[in-house]
Amino acid sequence: MSELTVKIKDIVIGGGNKIAVQSMTNTDTSDHEATFEQLKRLQTAGCDIARIAVSSDAEVEACKHLIGRFGMPLVADIQYDYRLAIKCCEIGFDKIRFNPGNIGDRDKVKLLTDACKANGTPIRIGVNTGSIEKEYLDVDPCEALVKSALKHVRMLEEMDFYDIVISVKSSDVKTMIKAYRQLARSVRYPLHLGVTESGADMRGIVRSAVGIGSLIADGIGDTVRVSLSGDPVKEVEAARLILQECGADVDYCQIISCPTCSRCKYDLKAVVDELKAATEHIKKPVKVAVMGCAVNGPGEARGADFGVAGGANGKAALFVDGKPIKTIEFSDVVPELLRLIDEKTAE
Repeated sequence: MSELTVKIKDIVIGGGNKIAVQSMTNTDTSDHEATFEQLKRLQTAGCDIARIAVSSDAEVEACKHLIGRFGMPLVADIQYDYRLAIKCCEIGFDKIRFNPGNIGDRDKVKLLTDACKANGTPIRIGVNTGSIEKEYLDVDPCEALVKSALKHVRMLEEMDFYDIVISVKSSDVKTMIKAYRQLARSVRYPLHLGVTESGADMRGIVRSAVGIGSLIADGIGDTVRVSLSGDPVKEVEAARLILQECGADVDYCQIISCPTCSRCKYDLKAVVDELKAATEHIKKPVKVAVMGCAVNGPGEARGADFGVAGGANGKAALFVDGKPIKTIEFSDVVPELLRLIDEKTAE
């Protein structure tokens, strides 16, 4: 995690603070009602920071209907027009994301940084392999990403602007991982992680999990976005799962279960599904093991708060803190586990 911190509305990133989950609307920004509804869905799904593409004066006007209506910070995504970025600062966006290489000459960047300083608006320098400057086109992609990002960081620093977040995204997972590792050794600013244009559905989720998860396991990253084609709510759901599996988010009910074999004599998958549905609301660390038989069950249950291991004759062993406490009927597995979970989370 980065040493420096950046405050985006009420969320502080970097400095060991909780990793924030981001997403981006894909409604027509000029349709502020549709964008508002999508932002509500994102917030409900657990999105911490939401980004909106702003490409015209009309869209700036539409965004005036969105500013101040959400607890989560809103970020204006600007591609080329620095004037739009300044207007987004002035109407109250909580952060601006842009690639300085696309903005144009230094004077335009200076006008934007002045506006951001005046309004207390952080900047994310967003570099990706699709927008590398011509001077870096013949350079190794990883080197090009890092050099471009550092060039723009130094430019902002020379303008006495330090409220900076950085991203160096690539659709190639290895390039993305290597670039972020190199960047993390070079700067102290918060880093926003993501595999850009990762794709759709399972492929996009796996690609993002490999890239983002590898870096979080290294202690790199302060915010994340899983970039998927389709409903952005899926991005938030996938990001939350990645953070949980990397140990960056422990406030949930973790259910581990065996893949089953012929030794399993009960409907283990149905038990897991029922437990998952009944515990989705839990925001405290709880670990539950649902095992098919007594071969690996007791060993797996030792690391869990509660667990079951199926046996013969319609019976299962119930474990608490790794110790078997009694034998129960298969039909009692879910009620018994839910009772124990409720008691623990009520403490």
